[in-house]
Amino acid sequence: MFADRVLSGMRPTGSLHLGHYHGVLKNWVKLQQQYECLFFVADWHALTTHYDSPEIIEQNVWDMVIDWLAAGVDPSQATLFIQSKVPAHAELYLLLSMMTPLGWLERVPTYKDQQEKLTEKDLSTYGFLGYPLLQSADILIYRANLVPVGEDQAPHLEFTREISRRFNHLYGKEAGFEEKAEQAIKKLGSKKSKLYTELRNLYQEQGDASALEEARSLLNEQQNLSLGDRERLFGYLEGGGKMILTEPETLLTETSKMPGLDGQKMSKSYNNTISLREDPESIRKKIRTMPTDPARVRRSDPGDPNRCPVWQFHLVYSDENTQDWVQRGCRNAEIGCLDCKAPVIDMILVEQAPMYERIREYEEDPTLVRNIIADGCEKANKLADETMRDIREAMGLGYS
Repeated sequence: MFADRVLSGMRPTGSLHLGHYHGVLKNWVKLQQQYECLFFVADWHALTTHYDSPEIIEQNVWDMVIDWLAAGVDPSQATLFIQSKVPAHAELYLLLSMMTPLGWLERVPTYKDQQEKLTEKDLSTYGFLGYPLLQSADILIYRANLVPVGEDQAPHLEFTREISRRFNHLYGKEAGFEEKAEQAIKKLGSKKSKLYTELRNLYQEQGDASALEEARSLLNEQQNLSLGDRERLFGYLEGGGKMILTEPETLLTETSKMPGLDGQKMSKSYNNTISLREDPESIRKKIRTMPTDPARVRRSDPGDPNRCPVWQFHLVYSDENTQDWVQRGCRNAEIGCLDCKAPVIDMILVEQAPMYERIREYEEDPTLVRNIIADGCEKANKLADETMRDIREAMGLGYS
């Protein structure tokens, strides 16, 4: 069993393109081999900006999940599910909203930024203001401690950490907490109890961050602790109360270097994409008609690859030898633009060949996808219910 749990989600925008593959999905495929991973379709999040066109969401959900599977996301290694099929997301979102200061939501950087960008939409809604808190609920409901994000999303994760700290501060003060924590330490065994106590003192008395990390690792390795004792020891370690909600850490991901066909960021709104379902002949045509260095009017004109959108594709797909060949050949007019584009076409087709096969398999038998999601939703609901039991108890809503 993995000690770390990763959570990541995507809004259902339909079938995906190479920007999604290189920016997110390749990373997911790698992460699922290293951690316990939960990947979800954020269909409620889609409603924050598409509340007036919900009819597009269902088909987009299934198209996107098929593309995840085609890209190599493996349901035997990761849990795949749909957000709205786990009602606990909404319950936790509601409960967290009771203790979240309004100012915290208004200061999230993307709030005003998105309102300014999407001027054609009325985004002065409660749902849009609250979507960072729904993101927090998505993470906290699974006690995920690692969340892969780009630098632009890091403020959202810090917001989630603040929410977790506030919740634990308000509701983690159970009666007899210190006595229960001391009893839990004894369950570690004499050697590990002594080590835990030494590391706790180092952190609390000297602020030794490495001691904190070592103590957390020690607790993560313990198989004989109940969930309640584990949470108490995590909280006791940092001098607080019982840690009901886990503070997630940022798992910074590299920004996708996948450009669009015109050199801008690859995006459906720019109409410059190659989809994961693109027909091979369409790929050839799109790459062959890509704009190149405007200085190369004739085949004999020397060019500069750094001013050519095709070069950005070589940085993603080509090895060092091919890149050297492009730099030399373009600058000395030894190769034409179609010559330069040929290796890119070949590499994209090689990359997409196994995806075509998987897409065909899932499109021919939609029940395969439905069953994968049903299994994932069942697992996600079970994990979420465990968290909600503790949350209701902490907030006085257990009614047992």
